[in-house]
Amino acid sequence: MSTSGSDAATPSTRSSSALPRASAQDGTHPRPQMLRAAWASLDGPWAFRHDDDDVGLAEGWAAGLPDAGEIRVPFPPESSASGVEVRGFHPVVWYARRLTADDLARAGAGDPSGRVLLHLGAVDHSARVWVDGALVGEHVGGHTPFVVDVTAAVRAAGQGEPLVVVRAEDDPHDAAQPRGKQDWHEEPHGIWYHRTTGIWQTVWLEAVPATSVEHLRWLPAPGALGRSALDLTVRLRGRAPAGSRVRVVLRHDDEVLAEVAQAVRPDAREVDLRVPVAGQRNGQAEHELTWSPETPRLLDAVVALEVAGDAGDAPRPVDAVSSYVGLRTAEVAHGAFLLNGHPYDVRSVLNQGYWPESHLAAPSPQALRREVELVRELGFTACRVHQKVEDPRFLFWADRLGLLVWGEAPGAYEFSARAVHRLVAEWMEVVDRDASHPCVVTWVPFNESWGIQQVRDDPAQQAYARALTDLTRALDPTRPVVCNDGWEQQNTDIATVHDYEGDGAVLAPRYADAAARDRLLGGLGPAGRPMLVGGAADAGQPVMLTEFGGISFQPGGGREGAWGYTAAEDAGDWTARIAALYDAVRASSFLAGSCYTQLTDTEQETNGLLDAQRRPKAPVEDIRRAVTGGAG
Repeated sequence: MSTSGSDAATPSTRSSSALPRASAQDGTHPRPQMLRAAWASLDGPWAFRHDDDDVGLAEGWAAGLPDAGEIRVPFPPESSASGVEVRGFHPVVWYARRLTADDLARAGAGDPSGRVLLHLGAVDHSARVWVDGALVGEHVGGHTPFVVDVTAAVRAAGQGEPLVVVRAEDDPHDAAQPRGKQDWHEEPHGIWYHRTTGIWQTVWLEAVPATSVEHLRWLPAPGALGRSALDLTVRLRGRAPAGSRVRVVLRHDDEVLAEVAQAVRPDAREVDLRVPVAGQRNGQAEHELTWSPETPRLLDAVVALEVAGDAGDAPRPVDAVSSYVGLRTAEVAHGAFLLNGHPYDVRSVLNQGYWPESHLAAPSPQALRREVELVRELGFTACRVHQKVEDPRFLFWADRLGLLVWGEAPGAYEFSARAVHRLVAEWMEVVDRDASHPCVVTWVPFNESWGIQQVRDDPAQQAYARALTDLTRALDPTRPVVCNDGWEQQNTDIATVHDYEGDGAVLAPRYADAAARDRLLGGLGPAGRPMLVGGAADAGQPVMLTEFGGISFQPGGGREGAWGYTAAEDAGDWTARIAALYDAVRASSFLAGSCYTQLTDTEQETNGLLDAQRRPKAPVEDIRRAVTGGAG
């Protein structure tokens, strides 16, 4: 993917011929399922200041930061990668950077009627953005992207370099704020980690036409049809010219699989299309194009906004973007998780997505690819991204290399009207952002009753958990939803349990047979909490052991105060314990999947299969054998 602008089509001449092939990109584009020919990363050095006394607004810092230091975006100021590495309580931070002529050229700017958009991948937790002192945008939600239109400021600057200023506010003691595993203590304790404040995903610039494609949402068509047809929603920015249409061309390699066009109604902001894949009509050939971890086939698409030409003339291109999609269905039935209509044993690992040098931000785009590769090399077919909304480039590599992903909301820690509003608003943005990725097969809006601590007995919290689960289904009816991962569940599509018993011989009888299943779902789970609450009954849904293991092991010793749920003495003892736990899982007559805790050591937790630097604690083949039983 080029960011130089040298191969860019200007907004007035956009066509599919200038577009990169989305499925073959190099993994650096921050929005991998909607590419144009040019974009400009603004990552790198920015001016930076803490504002502990919150005086910046009153003193006019929006027009420029006085006495500023430097930070390396997109790394949070608590991290060493940022160059700041200040980890105390600093709830307000400011950033500033000028937009240069080179930035604008690389973004593809040049059409005087077009727009220039500033994208911010994630800013924790609330943000305001100014350009040359004028407020151009605000956003609340620390894990989701937002876009501000900076066209007017760029034009007003003429040949000058407009100044972008970002103010981020992230109160470390606000328990109503969705924060995931970020600690509210000054130093990490228990299972919580150093904070990630402010900008922590890529900031980038893009030029678009006056009317442009703003967002794509690909979903499988309902039912079994989802393996032979796709439903696409195209969201537009600006008013489409009269006589406009959206045209979609779907390809696999050089073969055109489908071409569909849909007229744009006057003043419409969204256009819905069904894209049938004719080659899938032969049921015997159904699996030749479907996506799975074993065969991660991606289909390329070009989505173009066109306007009718004069009589006899071809339609004129207004905007075009490159995308990709995977044909696959994910559902539950008959006590099983079904991928593409067939039972699939979900062998997953818990991934905190945390790096010692950069915290929640990945140290590089390449690190995201390597993370997916490591999960696969260790024998897993899935990962549960835990209490974090991961960088979209991670999802791209999961799509391309073949890895199922469970998408999970970062939890708040109190139940209040403010906490409900924040989590619901941000979760809706998460589902909107990630629903098109074939790798994402399950949504998890709550974990271990975080933010709904009294859900066992409180009707209001029970209503909240049910409502957000149902809202998730309304936003995306094509994937299972886990109501409250671990325990105290209601209308859940998958009954999930967390069990950190360290002895495989003790674990095995808990999940042995139908009687064990009845005992589990009919009473208290391993953590002493009821599995079902609020009058919920066992509906025959699949059961998965979605947290287990957590065995601490530090080769050669190491961190003082490190912990896991149990501990191993040496590498042989460690792999033998893991194998025994997996033997118990494999012996179960009803478990439909599992998720081992966890992929890497994280801060004080030393229960990873890899250390914090992603080095395996035993030979990879030994870990893989323990995880798969030698079968995968």
